[in-house]
Amino acid sequence: MKKLQFKKDIGASAEKVYNTMLGIGNIKTYEQWTSEFNPTSTYEGSWEKGAKMYFIGTDENGKRGGMVSEIADNIPFRFVSIRHYGMLDGENEITEGAEIEKWAGGLENYSLHENNGVTTVMVEIDITEDYLDYFDTTWPRALNRLKEIAEK
Repeated sequence: MKKLQFKKDIGASAEKVYNTMLGIGNIKTYEQWTSEFNPTSTYEGSWEKGAKMYFIGTDENGKRGGMVSEIADNIPFRFVSIRHYGMLDGENEITEGAEIEKWAGGLENYSLHENNGVTTVMVEIDITEDYLDYFDTTWPRALNRLKEIAEK
């Protein structure tokens, strides 16, 4: 797997950026910025350390799909780590097989550092080669969207 890194300065407190990013208090803020990845993007689960989380969307036929993940760590307003270990296919969890083994255990880490009212969000993700171009173009758009929402 490859590791990609993205960074964005946001003119808001770390607390506001964190709450906006994770949809704490209003899941719609999460859905708005992650719509850059999938217009129907949402999640089901808890952001507590050790909790299972589904990151889901629906395809053009209305079928649910997405990632089965665990919140590996969560230090409010500072750091969130997500470990992906399976896929959701409709209502079925798929956690083994050749497709899963290519990326299972990959991390998606978010670090937040606030300085003088500006929060720098650093995203580090493990990805497979075949998603490199997609994430290289989509992550910057998603972070720009997060910035827009958090600065309101």
